[in-house]
Amino acid sequence: MLSNKLTAAVGTLLGFAASVCADNPIIQTIYTADPAPYVWNNTVWLFADHDENGSKTYNMKDWRLFSSTDMVNWRDWGVVMSLKTFSWARADAWAGQVVARNGKFYYYVPMTRNGASYGIGVGVSDTITGPYKDALGKPLVANGAIDPTVWIDDNGQAYLYWGNPNLYWIKLNNDMISYSGSINNAEMSSFQGHFAEGPWVYKRNSTYYLVYAGHCCPEDIRYSTASGPTGPWTYRGQVMATQGASFTNHPGIIDYKGGSYFFYHNGALPGGSGYTRSIAVEKFTYGSDGSIPNMKMTTAGAPQIEPLNPYAQVEAETIAFSSGVTTAASNDGGIYVTSINNGDYIKVKGVDFGAAPGATDMEAVVCPLSGQATGQQDLFFKFVGSGGQDLFNFNWWQFNKGGAAAAK
Repeated sequence: MLSNKLTAAVGTLLGFAASVCADNPIIQTIYTADPAPYVWNNTVWLFADHDENGSKTYNMKDWRLFSSTDMVNWRDWGVVMSLKTFSWARADAWAGQVVARNGKFYYYVPMTRNGASYGIGVGVSDTITGPYKDALGKPLVANGAIDPTVWIDDNGQAYLYWGNPNLYWIKLNNDMISYSGSINNAEMSSFQGHFAEGPWVYKRNSTYYLVYAGHCCPEDIRYSTASGPTGPWTYRGQVMATQGASFTNHPGIIDYKGGSYFFYHNGALPGGSGYTRSIAVEKFTYGSDGSIPNMKMTTAGAPQIEPLNPYAQVEAETIAFSSGVTTAASNDGGIYVTSINNGDYIKVKGVDFGAAPGATDMEAVVCPLSGQATGQQDLFFKFVGSGGQDLFNFNWWQFNKGGAAAAK
């Protein structure tokens, strides 16, 4: 709840916006890596690994979920699965991917097995937000496998791919937790020495795309194409050169609401490095021949594709950019913003207050808005208070046209 420690305004601080124009990386409350975007129910769901603060190695214990309908304001859904989900795993909650089938959601993830090397497990859930449970009680694949990517072809056949430094694939059965035949090796010479890890497979028009991290280390992003889901693959070129203060990178590509988006990670946040990474996104356009352009990392990120409605209840953990704050899980399973200290802020981008009369004030322990907020604005919650650290927790907010609004 908001507390009486808060002494200053929370509102549309237009003069404050000039100093906070960046939107990449898209998650700032924690370090995130290995993006796995998935479009479902008219929403982008972003599954991610989680680098622990101050890590000097890959100290990764759980998988997180975020969502957006406008590509700039991302809602935090918290931990959806962790190493504790899998009794046979001991470490390394690394890059995975989710797909929906049979009314369920399947999350393919690699981990280090107890007393053995890497294996790929399968988490399953009735809802995309989890929680996910171990579907097998053992690895689906246990050949030192990492970085799984999953694709369901037009004819219903599902494939699982993975690998470092070689690429492997299997045909999944309809139950999505078993496979037919043997493990197959891709012909590595077709990648001309560029493939390293992190494959991402998808189909666009009649072409199959395999995007991957190359040249470890430091890595760049490359891609190959084929006329079928298992190759043979033809090398097509570089997508993103080595850059961004992280010696690894990891691709994820989707189409959403008429645009194409490339997700990746870097070390751009304060304290960022190859072990404390952050996910970013760029919008791009395919060439007339289906080619993917060479992209650079930006701080601007993807453009907003629709405004946010401030007159519906908005979760406080829906954030375009922030400084200082973190999130935590509540006892009821929800998420709230916490660790709020003097000078911290949250930016919510492209909030559409509409024509006058717009929002006039906000009901909470805050200073009122000065005048009316109308039109499309970037909304800043800037926190100023006394009494030491952790001023309060912040759960949700809502404006009303021409009257009081609420926050909790």
